Amino acid sequence: MKHLTKLALIVVTIFLTGHFAHAGLPLNNLEGVGGVAFNPLAYPAEGEALYSIGDTEVVSTPRFGTWYTHLGQSKIDWGSIGGATTLLKRLEISEGYQYISWAIPGKDFHKNNIGAKFVLLPENSFDTKFLPEISVGTIYKTTSDKVLRQLGLPTRGSGEDWYAVATKTITQLPLPVVLSAGVLSSQEVATGVLGFTNERRETAFGNVDVVLPHNIAVGYEFKQGEEYNNTTPIHGNANYWDVHAAWLVNKNLTLVLAYTDTGRYASGNSKIGLGSGPVLSAQYAF
Repeated sequence: MKHLTKLALIVVTIFLTGHFAHAGLPLNNLEGVGGVAFNPLAYPAEGEALYSIGDTEVVSTPRFGTWYTHLGQSKIDWGSIGGATTLLKRLEISEGYQYISWAIPGKDFHKNNIGAKFVLLPENSFDTKFLPEISVGTIYKTTSDKVLRQLGLPTRGSGEDWYAVATKTITQLPLPVVLSAGVLSSQEVATGVLGFTNERRETAFGNVDVVLPHNIAVGYEFKQGEEYNNTTPIHGNANYWDVHAAWLVNKNLTLVLAYTDTGRYASGNSKIGLGSGPVLSAQYAF
């Protein structure tokens, strides 16, 4: 509850400092990367021009996001804050911090994520109307190694994600639709909160969002769980999904309400799941 109170104060503060216009994707996701909740989008987290040379934008204003997730069955409170900026409209640099508190006294996790994403192909390149934006990226992650050792988990405290993603906004339909799909290469256990294995697996992820009237967007997100060799105590991750609604308050502020499912939380599961629950987010672009 104390984390929810802090988030509410952040939301109120941001709301009072906003200026009326319209916001939009990408958000700063749970790891700080320009995306939705779990997944990155090909679009960089770009604000207005902060510094330019002539007509060339060198650095964009930063974007920030806060998240609060409550997974009731596992009694996990998951708080995140992240920020990102973009260089030359092509290279996104991001950082995210996550604090995960659950029912095991003194066993809270602190996870840090440093990301870079590069736009290989801007949307609608070559004067077309059908080409998606295509980007590649990486995230270097660290988690509480001391807690991993105390819990006896056979994982290490750092690892890297690599991904490729394509995103397209379709404007020819009655309502704008954002479609995104990608491939992730990772060693993570529970997105890296519970450490990283020595095995690397490739999985798929995807998003669909529809922009409704009155600056409301609704969508669905899916992230496939990695499966590792059964010879290790860590067999892999459950699939993640969420449904979400975003209110684009103005050009600075976006508020998000979601429900997520990260797999069934139970001992003896072949794949690690952390349960399900509500999600709140406040996003601010300078």
